[in-house]
Amino acid sequence: SVDLGIKTGLALFDKKGCLIWCRSHNFGDAQRLKRAVHNILEELSGLRYLVIEGGGRLAEAWKKEADKRGISVIETTAETWRSEFFTSKKQRNAKTAKASAVKLATELLKDTDSAYKKNLNHNTAEAVLIGLWAVSSGILDNTGPEKNTQ
Repeated sequence: SVDLGIKTGLALFDKKGCLIWCRSHNFGDAQRLKRAVHNILEELSGLRYLVIEGGGRLAEAWKKEADKRGISVIETTAETWRSEFFTSKKQRNAKTAKASAVKLATELLKDTDSAYKKNLNHNTAEAVLIGLWAVSSGILDNTGPEKNTQ
């Protein structure tokens, strides 16, 4: 899953929906991000789904590379996945929503061996939650709702 931006959050889940890793990367500018997408997806052979929160030119770079590899792309919005985790109060503005994401992701990772459970930034935390939303919502198989949730 990808929390899209120049500062991107990434999370990788296995077939059972268990988190394998999560991280963030500051690409600095759109051109570097676009070049890096190729390498990121190249490293993830066997990837079946790419869940992206965000749109525009940056999303197009991810979708283009995913399409080359036969990876299904699911696009979502922050409002869509956040509504599954947070009350309206906890997502009333971006700052509050991002802090809520860090708090929840940290709590969810506390009982794991994950090295990411401490000092999660909001990009990584949101990527984890986007992935969990996709896994739990059923959109990654044929029994779930439409694949494009925008």
